[in-house]
Amino acid sequence: MLERYFRLAAHGTTIQKEVIAGFTTFLTMAYIIVVNPNVLSVSGMDYGAVFVATCLAAAIGTLIMGLYANYPIALAPGMGLNAFFSFVVVQGMGHTWQIALGAVFLSGLIFLLLSLFKVREWIINSIPLSLRYGISAGIGFFLALIALKNAGVVVDNPATLVGLGDIKTPEALLMFGGFILICGLYYRRVTGAVVIGIIAVTAIAMLLGMVQYNGFVSAPPSLAPTFLQLDIAGALEVGMISIVFAFLFVDLFDTSGTLIGAAQRGNLLDSNGNLPRLKQALMADSVATMSGAALGTSTTTSYIESTAGITAGGRTGLTSVVVACLFLACLFFAPIAAVVPPYATAPALLFVAVLMTSGLKLIDWEDITEAAPAIVTALMMPLTFSIANGIALGFITYALMKLVSGHWKALNLSVALIALMFILKYAFLDAG
Repeated sequence: MLERYFRLAAHGTTIQKEVIAGFTTFLTMAYIIVVNPNVLSVSGMDYGAVFVATCLAAAIGTLIMGLYANYPIALAPGMGLNAFFSFVVVQGMGHTWQIALGAVFLSGLIFLLLSLFKVREWIINSIPLSLRYGISAGIGFFLALIALKNAGVVVDNPATLVGLGDIKTPEALLMFGGFILICGLYYRRVTGAVVIGIIAVTAIAMLLGMVQYNGFVSAPPSLAPTFLQLDIAGALEVGMISIVFAFLFVDLFDTSGTLIGAAQRGNLLDSNGNLPRLKQALMADSVATMSGAALGTSTTTSYIESTAGITAGGRTGLTSVVVACLFLACLFFAPIAAVVPPYATAPALLFVAVLMTSGLKLIDWEDITEAAPAIVTALMMPLTFSIANGIALGFITYALMKLVSGHWKALNLSVALIALMFILKYAFLDAG
């Protein structure tokens, strides 16, 4: 049955390879079940409910990707987007987390419509590569700032805006140690490097009496505090347009880049370099986002860590089914997740930041009209503590720079329209 459904032989794989690939992918991304509740609880959401929502959203999205699109791609609430949710939309702009969930749901709905009507291809192909690299790097810088802030390494300073905290504290030392451990294990190609780093820091903290151990296995926490609590009506207000667009835009490019990158790693592209069943994969991603918002978590997206499983031999959706089952099993290990402190997940955030900034090397540094907008995009995200502002100012800079430099022919209609929309937003609405 598995052979017929997933076409294992046609993809040059076996059940054993797919199962091993599933475990490999899960180990590389399991950190999200700890990191996501830590990040979203800052917005006032119930930690236990977010833990359950994270596991369920990941399982649902990954299962759809495996059974419907037949790809070895795993999904879970996205890093960066969860930080945008808590630190910018809720803390920075003052919206409730219920309205933020409504914005996530609407972004997933728009993503679904874009996938159905093939508008996504038009948008993706028209956005300059330099801005895509800048957006990815900017989210990385943003994550790095949050990680260092959580560990007390970076603190506020009235004279210089930010400054160096007390790096001799146990929390700061454990954060740096965890980061070095993760990077070292990753370099040695050790599977689950991020998870090992988080566990190591947490274990040391427990030995030092810095955290309290409350058990190993338990019934899943209640999902009631976040289940169907999204406020869609509130998310339809005019002031929320840029936020919905920010969720949509980042997810759109993150998903597309992950799918293409993972497919290239596994030789899953067709003879023309295109991804078969792209529509199904994108629909799986959008439905996962909508389901996650209903359950109580930020945007669910495809994970680049899926390439670890693909490298291990995963070629079909059976790999994703294995990952989904493992996420469901995690529901019964909530006490372990609750004991992990923020400074133990900070190394994971900083490590992901390093990976996300690697795209800067692909920018054409000889062309200032390409390099400058990308850097503006990347820098404005952490400096304004807003992914949305970084995207907006990047588009505006790109469009105006092409016009002033006389390269207006390189400015396509979609970029010009998006830039104009952001200019109008800053002119007539609040800058947040």
